[in-house]
Amino acid sequence: MTVVIKFGGNAMVDQDALNAFIEGVKQLVQSGANPVVVHGGGPQISAGLKAAGITSEFKGGYRVTTAESVQVVRDVLVNEVNKELVDLMNANGVNAISMPGDIDGLLIAEHRTVLVDGVQEDIGLVGEVVAVDASAIKAKAAGGQVPVISTAARAIDGQLFNVNADTATSAVAIALDANEMIMLTDVPGVYANWPDRDSLISEISAAELTQLLPKLESGMVPKLEACLRAIEGGIPTVRVVGNLNDEGTRVTK
Repeated sequence: MTVVIKFGGNAMVDQDALNAFIEGVKQLVQSGANPVVVHGGGPQISAGLKAAGITSEFKGGYRVTTAESVQVVRDVLVNEVNKELVDLMNANGVNAISMPGDIDGLLIAEHRTVLVDGVQEDIGLVGEVVAVDASAIKAKAAGGQVPVISTAARAIDGQLFNVNADTATSAVAIALDANEMIMLTDVPGVYANWPDRDSLISEISAAELTQLLPKLESGMVPKLEACLRAIEGGIPTVRVVGNLNDEGTRVTK
């Protein structure tokens, strides 16, 4: 059973969330599942860009990425976030292995635009994953390792792209024909009327979620678009959770 998990950079700076995540992955392994982790690094990238004197801007929930900033994004994701996460997982009993998305054609991307206020906008070197080397990931998982994938990617011609980790997660899940995709966030699930905590949705259909999207915070949009893409791609179980042991919000066909 293959379970693809999106792990956000926000959780990396919350020790309790980080510990709970590692424990959840360990439990999945013990249950006989093959977890695959795809991670972002929003706060760490923002800090890295600030340290480099580069202004960071978001449009439609995506980071505008210039030629100047894309290498910083990649270096933070691979050399800081991925390395720290893999080291921590290994130190806590999970046999994790680093798999940078931009190495050896693991993730192949093409330039994409983003819809902002009804208009498609170019936001620089931001890519959409169009191909995944599923065999490389499966080989590591079959060997008892937990692949930890960072979400920089390259085009066929070698151009480096910043890839949103949410959209990359759905691409990886579909390529692996995963049994389940879990979007781990800093909230317990999807809310009908955020921030009303009583409006947490336990289950929502793809059609209902599509209608709800325009009402959601911009940061949640890429996550839930990724959920819709996974459902369309044939993933049978998709969940948005705050903790791997929680049910959260289940997205159904």
